[in-house]
Formats: sequence, structure tokens, C-alpha cells
Amino acid sequence: MTGWRLLLTRPAEECAALSATLAEQGVFSSSLPLLEIEPIAETAEQRSTVLELQRYCAVIVVSKPAARLGLQVLARYWPQPPKDQPWFSVGAATAHILAEHGLRVSFPPQGDDSEALLALPELQDALAATPSPRVLILRGEGGREALADCLRGQGVAVDYLQLYRRRLPHYGLAALPARVYAERLNGLVVSSGQGFEHLLALAGQDWPTLARLPLFVPSPRVAELATAAGALAVVDCRGASAAALLAALREHAPAAL
Repeated sequence: MTGWRLLLTRPAEECAALSATLAEQGVFSSSLPLLEIEPIAETAEQRSTVLELQRYCAVIVVSKPAARLGLQVLARYWPQPPKDQPWFSVGAATAHILAEHGLRVSFPPQGDDSEALLALPELQDALAATPSPRVLILRGEGGREALADCLRGQGVAVDYLQLYRRRLPHYGLAALPARVYAERLNGLVVSSGQGFEHLLALAGQDWPTLARLPLFVPSPRVAELATAAGALAVVDCRGASAAALLAALREHAPAAL
């Protein structure tokens, strides 16, 4: 894998962690965060939702920023969270953040997506344990509705606790193509659909050239989005974790620009 030279685009903190993991495996990476996490100021509605935490048969956390910010809110109002309340996350990394704070959390052993979470027996058991199940989802502003829609289709009431919004950091004109060319990068990594949209916007007139580079994405949904935009070598890692990316890198040979 030492031939890979990757552009990482996750939020800064996650880029740093992923870069360190890749370096241990001999993979060069360059970080250009295309998502900036901005916490949302607490509202009376959010406070009311958190204070009534015990009425939810399950709490679902969809991302690492949601986990970190959610724990901060929890600490303000629930020094001791409701006993035995089941928590769930889409991926292992998010679950680890929650488990470190003593929460009982489950996550899909295979697949970092909503579909895998919905199939998790522990979640189905939690929903079946009450005649009128209600679930709380911790997420960012304007996240996907697929998870909530599927739950509502099962007769589950769903509430949101929106904790942050994602912004594109300010970069100068042509910063992204310039980074790729200057550092001879031969692969691009995005962690979400919004991350890809920001990459596409910053690529500008250089997109037809950059579109030939292998583009590593976390899910079929993002793969479809990238393919529709003209990306020619999309690799679905089937997950957003470092392990999923490393597995995909092992299966694909590096490509030069």
C-alpha cells in the first residue's frame, strides 16, 4: 500500500487520526478538511428533549461529532443517564466514544450505515420491548432522513436532537487542485455525501482531471452521487472507518495522476 498518496477531507480532528493510522501502514496522506463542525446553540426545545430522555426506548447516534456534543449535553442534565437505556451507533468509532462514558451501546459488526443498524437484533429488541416505541436520534442539522423514515414505517415515533451543522472551511481559489498536483496525490477520500459535494465545488474546472483519480467513499449512496457527477474510479469502502479504507486500499492498486 506504500504507493498510495491520499487526499483526506474529513473534519480536522478526524483527518489527524486517520492520517496517523495510515502512516502506520506506510500510506502517505495530505489533509484538506472539507467539513467544519459548528455546534448549534442550545434551544429550549433541545433542553426539553434531553430532560425527557427516559421516555425513549432507544437513543441512536449517527456520527462522532454527534457523540461528542451529545455527551456534553448529557453531562449538563444527566450526570447519571437513565439506567439500562440502550444506545446505538452506526459505526464502531462512534460507539467507542459513547462506551468510554459508560453508556450501554450497540453497533453493527458489519457495515457502517443505517441499513446495517436497522437490522441489528439489539435495536429490534429495544423497539419490541414497549407497545409505543419512541426513538431519539442525535445528529447534525439537515442529516439524511432514511433512518427515521424506516423507523416510522415500523410504527416508531422519532425525535431529533440536532447538535451541529457542517460548513465548508474557507480556502483560496484552486486550493484543492493545487494540493493534489503539488503533492502528487493519486487518490481522494470522502466520508459523506456532503463531503463529496464540497470536494466537487472546490475542484472547479479541474474536476474532469481529478475525476479520473480513485475516489474512496463510505457507502453505495455516496458512490452513486459521485458516479452521477462524473467520477470515473469510485471505490465503495462499505464503511467510513479506517479499517474499511485500509481494506479497500489493499484491494486496489495505486493510480498516478
